[in-house]
Amino acid sequence: MTEAIAQGRLQDRRPVGVVDIGSNSIRLVIYEGNVRALTQLFNEKVLSGLGRGLAQTNRLDPAAMDSALAALRRFAKLAEQAEVAELYPLATAAAREAQNGPDFIAAAEAAIGRPIRILSGADEARFAAEGVLAGFYQADGIAGDLGGGSLELVDVHDGTSEGGLTLPLGGLRLRDLADGDLARAQAISDSHVSVCALAAKSAGRPFYAVGGTWRNLAKLHMEQETYPLHVMHGYEIPTDNLEPFLDSVIRSDPDKLPRIDAVSKSRRALLAYGAVTLKSVIKYLKPSKIVLSALGVREGYLHSLLSEEEKAKDPLIEASAELAILRSRSPAHARELVVWCRRTFEALDIEETPEEERLREAACLLADIGWRAHPDYRGKQSLSIIAHAAFPAVDHRGRAFLGLTNFYRHEGHFEQNQLPEIERLIDPRLMHRARVLASLFRVTYLLTASMPGILDQLKWAQDPRGGFTLVMPGSLGALVGERPDGRLQQFARVVEKTLRLEAR
Repeated sequence: MTEAIAQGRLQDRRPVGVVDIGSNSIRLVIYEGNVRALTQLFNEKVLSGLGRGLAQTNRLDPAAMDSALAALRRFAKLAEQAEVAELYPLATAAAREAQNGPDFIAAAEAAIGRPIRILSGADEARFAAEGVLAGFYQADGIAGDLGGGSLELVDVHDGTSEGGLTLPLGGLRLRDLADGDLARAQAISDSHVSVCALAAKSAGRPFYAVGGTWRNLAKLHMEQETYPLHVMHGYEIPTDNLEPFLDSVIRSDPDKLPRIDAVSKSRRALLAYGAVTLKSVIKYLKPSKIVLSALGVREGYLHSLLSEEEKAKDPLIEASAELAILRSRSPAHARELVVWCRRTFEALDIEETPEEERLREAACLLADIGWRAHPDYRGKQSLSIIAHAAFPAVDHRGRAFLGLTNFYRHEGHFEQNQLPEIERLIDPRLMHRARVLASLFRVTYLLTASMPGILDQLKWAQDPRGGFTLVMPGSLGALVGERPDGRLQQFARVVEKTLRLEAR
């Protein structure tokens, strides 16, 4: 088996999988391992529609069950093929509530080859909240997971969740309850959300939107806004101007909406019902903004299995360190760079907030991941990899900072007319910090050749002539030269300090 594992995978991980048997879709996701920053190895869904018609008949549709069972048999074989160490099948609202749900679960367990955990509404809310806690840094707001059969709402803050509840507002169920009448669907949704017990706690806080319907709704919004970063996780939508967009989705033929090609045809039928429930959320919960989460019940369930020590780790730093192992010339040098840049910022009195400090650490770990590209394209390739990576716990502003820091590190200039479009996502302060860090990287890599063992020997000293001197031991004196000094002077201009390079 050892020979079969690609070197592009972390060698200390055992794959785990989750099968999510939902009211609309059946999905298998296989992860490289169950750690703080999850990485997907495989992801497939089948839109079986188990919850279709459930509101009227109280039974799962036979054709939908056949589709789901076929998917489960396929997923069992795929998990075997991927050598999944642990496979966790979970079933949600439709299987839980249908009169023939027990019969379906028995057949499903035979198909998947193991017991299925049937989640209660409280379970769904708790694991959706765990998914948000896993996917965001210090999440604080209301998490809402919209599935085919239900909407789970829960308060997340300080690494915990409370007040979880389930509303019968999943897309399929709401369509059935309203008999396809969107005005009636809005009235039903309003009647439930308006009396929601979390309304008193939600005003002015973020609303973390979980679930495929809301993700596709956000994808459409992103396309219509010509947003420059096509990453769903962490996409933020202010609520003060969202209603016209939602109204257009509710009133229009979905196939005629502008930029609708961004949404698969199989997902369009429920977009309007996702818009209906989101309108109710905005009207009665009054959140400050909508924040999209790509992590939900599946990831939350795995997160719940982690030790408290593992949960306490920063997932952005963990993911960045993993990428350094997989793509940099020396992970040890990346770790040394973290310490060296911190010492430099302290010595030169460069202030930073706690959030800026963690972004700096991540940028250091990612600084060398583009070295295999052609020199002319290292900046652009690194920017693309970092900005679009499956990083948790970083917003789009932070993604732009990380990507642009690496872009500048390779490009070596800050010309405004050549900046990627992504730069409009960050503010002037963070843009300046990207340039500061990139300039420091450009000095550093000329002194170390991207290998460990040098940075610990360097130190900053106040110079009696003014400014600071970067001092290295005499044994490293041959490293002093015209090119490193030129890079140091570029760094000096960015930080507006007098800097010198000497061996003593």
